[in-house]
Amino acid sequence: MTQLILSLIARPGSHALDAATMATIETLLPARARGASRWLAPGEAWEMPVTRGVALSEDDLAAIVTDGIGGDLLSGAPVDINIVPGTQRRKKLLIADMDSTIIQQECIDEMADVLGIKPQIAAITERAMRGELPFEAALRERLALIAGLRESDLEAVYRQRITEMPGGRTLIATMKRHGAFTALVSGGFTFFTGRVAAAVGFDTNRANTLEIVDGVMTGSVVGPILGREAKLANLQEFTTARGLALADTLAVGDGANDLAMIGASGLGVAFHAKPVVAAQAHASIVHGDLTALLYLQGYERAEFA
Repeated sequence: MTQLILSLIARPGSHALDAATMATIETLLPARARGASRWLAPGEAWEMPVTRGVALSEDDLAAIVTDGIGGDLLSGAPVDINIVPGTQRRKKLLIADMDSTIIQQECIDEMADVLGIKPQIAAITERAMRGELPFEAALRERLALIAGLRESDLEAVYRQRITEMPGGRTLIATMKRHGAFTALVSGGFTFFTGRVAAAVGFDTNRANTLEIVDGVMTGSVVGPILGREAKLANLQEFTTARGLALADTLAVGDGANDLAMIGASGLGVAFHAKPVVAAQAHASIVHGDLTALLYLQGYERAEFA
């Protein structure tokens, strides 16, 4: 038998969950298979332990979640429904992607907008994030197109165009308060990750280093490109260095280059992600903000930093 958690998280402020609906959901599950439910935040986040085994098969649980809850009861509602492991829930290491995850933009697309070629660059970015293009080749192609940008242009992009994803500071502060180590690991650029990590509160950050000569971008990066396998290697490195098991880790991202670290982590979350990522992650957040990652770990709102 496997201990699991049925997690329902609504878009903040939507009040899409209520006591009557939750009571109905409980009746969909066999009494022998369900534990005591609880509100993590009234109207916003609710969970219930579920035992998958003799009284409830994997297929039965999937049907209840997809058809009974996601279909009949909550069809069209801004609610994320996930089944997550019921053990080792509060993770001791968080590794997060940056672009479109911790911030709301893709930095390279905003850099291209300075030159008036954002649509051309954004189309390549989208295909790479969907897994339709190799990340490394796509990055080199885009960088070559924006060679000549000045370092001062990069500073203006950060100051004027980059905005944090809601809930990020609360996510990081809460996990750190409870002893977790937090790392921002991006296929983007250290120029931005250093600033974003400091603002949001991450312990460390890693990304690609832009080659800048005499204050101007050459269109290359210094050293090998940090892509999918490097993100996985960073997850493994941080895990080993802190004496943890992969079950103690949480990885979050939105694009195909995040899939390796998402798959290897104890809890891999697709956040507002491309379909290829949502299909393979352990959990998917479409409607919630970054505090949803705290609810997935069983934190109550009263525990948020």
